[in-house]
Amino acid sequence: MAVAAKLQAAFDEPFMLDDLALEVEASIGIALYPEHGSDFDELLQRADIAMYAAKDTHAGFVLFDPKQDQHSPRRLALLGELRRAIDRGQLVLHYQPKIDTHTNRVLGVEALVRWQHPEHGLIPPGDFIPLAERTGLIGPLTHYVLDAALQQCRDWRQGGHELPVAVNVSARRLLDLDFPDEVAGLLTHWRVPARLLVVEITESTIMADPTHAIQILGRLNEMGVQLSVDDFGTGYSSMAYLKTLPVHELKVDRSFVAQMTSDSRDAVIVHSTIDLGRNLGLRVVAEGVEDSLTLQHLDLLGCHAAQGYHISRPVPAEDLITWLQHQQQATPNPQHQH
Repeated sequence: MAVAAKLQAAFDEPFMLDDLALEVEASIGIALYPEHGSDFDELLQRADIAMYAAKDTHAGFVLFDPKQDQHSPRRLALLGELRRAIDRGQLVLHYQPKIDTHTNRVLGVEALVRWQHPEHGLIPPGDFIPLAERTGLIGPLTHYVLDAALQQCRDWRQGGHELPVAVNVSARRLLDLDFPDEVAGLLTHWRVPARLLVVEITESTIMADPTHAIQILGRLNEMGVQLSVDDFGTGYSSMAYLKTLPVHELKVDRSFVAQMTSDSRDAVIVHSTIDLGRNLGLRVVAEGVEDSLTLQHLDLLGCHAAQGYHISRPVPAEDLITWLQHQQQATPNPQHQH
């Protein structure tokens, strides 16, 4: 703790860059051997967790303490295994279709990562994505998901199914200036047209650093990648930024969609968001569609697309083609009048 305090003190004086005085703050995480870990990787991961705790609390420096961490001991153990899981290909993608609310035509899929753990079985993303977010693992994890999704997109395309694939991207990746080059490299490697990739980001991701976000989204847009704002309505985005962002799609959060047929306030929010998106020239997608009545209401409100358990749960790639064939048989003539 004394060493950390000395390190912090070294940042008290501003750094001079030409005539510009730069104030720099440091967040320090501390992990000790053997209390907090038995090897280098474990100690570094737990120091990283402590460092993010220091960032969150603005405490300057924090000593790792499992009781202070929001994750259970099991999740901390999983963190130690996550890098090996990425290296060994234990992460698998499931795909959830998005359909046209009016014609039922399939418009694309969203790629959702799962961890096929050798002991614990299929682990949902909520159990390991937050861990990856708080460490350096979100970089290799996002690369893995993009790589696998684009390979699958290529395979489907070769099989006669041209399906745009959406991938969720975190704030730490979106604000990485190398990210657009990484995306371009993967598109070239798998020979997938940029228009078939949809990058989904949340409002809070954009608002974390709007200047950098707009710059990086602009580069992705110039490449032809489609851009989508996920969980719209749950964050604090400024309308001033929304009108300048080069995005193509808004996704209405499931928390509003799920109760829209029974809660008039949710219905108003959904209706207003659809109108906003359409007036800005954006596609609007409703998440969390659980029944046919909700789908009908969304169609009447002019929502372009929908996804949710009523349409299909996220399924492995091979099961999606079977679902797609059933969907095509069920809607042989989707063009009908309002």
